Amino acid sequence: MSSSPARRSALYRTGAFCARHPVWVIATWLLVLVAAFAARTAIGATYSDEVSLPGSRTETGGDLLQASDPQLGDPSGKIVLHVGKGRVSDHGTAVDETLDRLRGLPHVTGVSDPVTSDDGATAYTTVTFDEDLKSLGHAYTDRLDGATTPARQDGVGVGYGGDLHEIVRAPANDRVSEAVGVVAALAVLLVAFGSVAAALLPLVTALMSIAVGMGVVGSVAGVLTFATSAPTLATMIGLGVGVDYALFLTTRFRQDVIDGHDTESAVARTTASSGKAVVVAAVTVAVALLSLYACGLSMIGRLGLAATLAVAVTAVAALTLVPAASGLVGQRVDRLRVRRRPVAESSGDHDAWHRYAALVARHPWRFLAAGTAVVALCAVPLFSLRLGHIDDGADPAGSTTRDAYDWTAEADGPGFGPGANGPFTVVVDLRRATEPADRIASGLATALRGTHDVAGVTTPRTTKDGDVLVATVTPDSGPQDAATDTLFATLTDHTLPDALSGTGTTGYLTGSTAGNLEFRDTVTERLPLIVGIVLVAAFVLLTVVFRSLVIPLKAVVLNLLTTGASYGVLVAVFQWGWGDSLLGMGEPVPIESYVPMMMFAIVFGLSMDYEIFLLSRIAEEWHASLDNTRAVARGLSLTGRVITSAALIMTAVFLSFTGSPTVVVKMLALGLAVSVVLDATVVRLVLVPSLMFLMGGANWWLPRWLDRRLPHVTV
Repeated sequence: MSSSPARRSALYRTGAFCARHPVWVIATWLLVLVAAFAARTAIGATYSDEVSLPGSRTETGGDLLQASDPQLGDPSGKIVLHVGKGRVSDHGTAVDETLDRLRGLPHVTGVSDPVTSDDGATAYTTVTFDEDLKSLGHAYTDRLDGATTPARQDGVGVGYGGDLHEIVRAPANDRVSEAVGVVAALAVLLVAFGSVAAALLPLVTALMSIAVGMGVVGSVAGVLTFATSAPTLATMIGLGVGVDYALFLTTRFRQDVIDGHDTESAVARTTASSGKAVVVAAVTVAVALLSLYACGLSMIGRLGLAATLAVAVTAVAALTLVPAASGLVGQRVDRLRVRRRPVAESSGDHDAWHRYAALVARHPWRFLAAGTAVVALCAVPLFSLRLGHIDDGADPAGSTTRDAYDWTAEADGPGFGPGANGPFTVVVDLRRATEPADRIASGLATALRGTHDVAGVTTPRTTKDGDVLVATVTPDSGPQDAATDTLFATLTDHTLPDALSGTGTTGYLTGSTAGNLEFRDTVTERLPLIVGIVLVAAFVLLTVVFRSLVIPLKAVVLNLLTTGASYGVLVAVFQWGWGDSLLGMGEPVPIESYVPMMMFAIVFGLSMDYEIFLLSRIAEEWHASLDNTRAVARGLSLTGRVITSAALIMTAVFLSFTGSPTVVVKMLALGLAVSVVLDATVVRLVLVPSLMFLMGGANWWLPRWLDRRLPHVTV
């Protein structure tokens, strides 16, 4: 046996072992799957979207209010009643029975008298609870429906507003999306490679790995509370990269079999070559995702961790389970054919990919200009990006939460109007006041009512212990409107400081809307840090892998362009309202505050995957021939079919998740799908080859002193 470095490598030995003992390896994975799900069940996963901003103004104000009057901080929600004709009071008996039933529900501590709109057609009651609403679970919706049955039976519409969405929104069920993605992946594999066994091998191994990954994520969620969207995000990314990683190895294995290698040799060679690219790609994705912890917000960091766990499991599966399955199938990989001649990496030195590469080589400047123009055009909407928080106004029409939102926004009177769906709570700390509380309250009320875009202000009142002054400010605009963002900044930076100046007191804005806006501002401030960490880490990793300073620089710049273009499409679809009816949403909405940060990490990591697989094959040819033109042409040809197929699969998987009821998942799914399309077409087929042709041998420039100091990890 040869003693070449490839054959002495750990990956080569791993592949050979898995090929010799496929049944043992597959059985081990099945045991791991059972253990992971058993652990998840035993530990009990917990999920919550509660965001903590220690030291923030909104959290400080909330803590002051809770300490001064704990009842004011009890969880609550609104039951909104509406009639199309007449007045709610015309149904007094049914409404009274509904209120009585609500008071008798478990964990309900209070039901307020109804507040009625000016025309009497809409009313709401505030229901307070002794437990966090999320902990009551979705099953509590049946109790709410039962309590409000008298009103419904009497012709009164009932909606659930405020924080009741924590209860009534059904947990996202993305099984249909997953099934659509799997079926699409199978179709692409069959068409691209023409063999049933070759199509099923990467798909089945990927499904096994993502199942184990979800068990691991669920187990960790029992220790570290993940956001409710974490399992969906992990499934979406894990399924996409799982199929891709398995596909890259399967394709290389099939090519070696076609070239005449025996099964064990083909599996070992594949694991030693493509396996290295999988390792580098997975590490790149993991670094990008884990960098989210640098923002200092645990919810976002843990979203990245959940996705990283899924990626790590799929990478390990690609290096062990895929070689074992390949060894088990062996030379029979192309027995069940759907075309006369199954193909793997290349159809020969004169195939369409070679002809395309020759065309780019003849006109590199034209291709570079065209590719840049496409990316720039997609990025144009980015300049109108507005971050915010998605609320009940984006829920599907006809849902109880959307009904409550619309009825409240469309009614007139105190406690109604667009801003009533997102009021601000003003909290003033009186403990060091140098003036009487009533004088401070009077001046505060005058200042608040005189602020532009304020629809209403309740009379400021002191809490029972006299330590805190409380008032409610209702904006003229809804929680998702830009005017509300401006009002928040005005109240925080000018109105409160000016009104309380010289009184020895400090004012705070708190409540859900204020907390969401401050969270948005915090995320925006920390986004450059995440970008910097990901860029530096990716540049260093690629420099080590490809022994070049030029290639990493191009990869980083091109991926920045891809991310910017993806943001632009996202703004056009969600913020401009281009895709509302298509995606089953309500009104146009701002981009959720943390979506750009999540997208940057994920898009950058996933985009690097394709470039790593493409550049690794180009590098192989370059080191073999030192002919840059031949290396680029061969790299495009050898990876063209597999990367195109992988991109189609990942795009289908991501697009299938745009059917999720969760708007944030829709945003991430669409943004990731767009980024994959741009990266696999414009970047890989146009920008990368044109730049590689233009720069020639300079692509591989690395100072000798740096080359001596860098560790040697090549792919």
